[in-house]
Amino acid sequence: MDWNAIWQDIKDFFTGNGWAILGFFVTLIVGFIVVKLLIKLCKKLLAKTKMERIAQKFILSIIKVALYLIWILILLAELGISITGIVAALSAAVLAVGLALQDSLSNLANGIIIVSGKFFKEGDYINVEGVEGVVKNINLLSTTILTNDNKTITLPNSHIVNNPMTNFNREKTRRVDFEFDVAYDTDIQKAKQIIDEVVKSDGRIYLDPKPFVGLKSLNDNSIKIVLNVWVDGEDYWNVYYYIMETMFNEFKKNDISIPFNQLEVRLRNDDVKMPFDASPLPVRIEKNRQQEKKQNLFEKGIENLKKVGKHQKKAEKELKKLQKQQEKQNKTQKKSKEKKDEI
Repeated sequence: MDWNAIWQDIKDFFTGNGWAILGFFVTLIVGFIVVKLLIKLCKKLLAKTKMERIAQKFILSIIKVALYLIWILILLAELGISITGIVAALSAAVLAVGLALQDSLSNLANGIIIVSGKFFKEGDYINVEGVEGVVKNINLLSTTILTNDNKTITLPNSHIVNNPMTNFNREKTRRVDFEFDVAYDTDIQKAKQIIDEVVKSDGRIYLDPKPFVGLKSLNDNSIKIVLNVWVDGEDYWNVYYYIMETMFNEFKKNDISIPFNQLEVRLRNDDVKMPFDASPLPVRIEKNRQQEKKQNLFEKGIENLKKVGKHQKKAEKELKKLQKQQEKQNKTQKKSKEKKDEI
């Protein structure tokens, strides 16, 4: 092997391509610094916006990929490699991936819209096309809702954006609407006075804006009275049930008739017997449910202290053992020294 020839080829390569090699390393170092600075700058600019953190992270990750890709292409161009084919191949790959994942990309884009637009947040009570419940989790592809009967439903973000969505917690206050049917012989002023007294008895109802009570319509068999009150969003259902139950009781107390439909009843003379199972009900057997042992911070702290105490006791025993060995050794040395002195 001719080492002189190999060395000469290496010198010729660096001599003929010195500036290109220098340009490559300069681009490598400077490009890395520029990319880092641009990413840091974008992060600061996104942090100053009112955009949600999850959307900021997603946009920042896209910027990172784009900047590093541009940096790599510039380095390849410095080495004299044609990047036209590489760019064409990357474009085709991106197009193919986009077509294959168009539904996921749609959910992704709509997720960014939901998060940045602040349509709702975790803990809000929403309704989307009949799906109603509390928002438990929001990510860039889907939203998880916990229904009133404790079912977990995951909705694609595109479904939420493309359909009417009701957010019951967006505003602080909500209006509760009631309708009461009374008979035609009812004293309307008295009925309105009773309704007003019931409304004022509940401190959860706002007096400003003022509750509204009025005659809504004259029906075939009744007069319809409407009541509108404003409450905090969290008190909506509690106020609704209180007003309905109290009004029913107050109407009966004040002899205000609530009309209802009349039915024609016909008696049958034949003896109708319904089949049934005469066996007694089964004896209740409790289900064996394994309950997880939940410890609070105080209990955990006590356990940790006990562990530390065990280790400390063990260390004290070892220390006493070593002290006894040391005392024994000292006594032995002392006796041997006394013997030497006697000799």
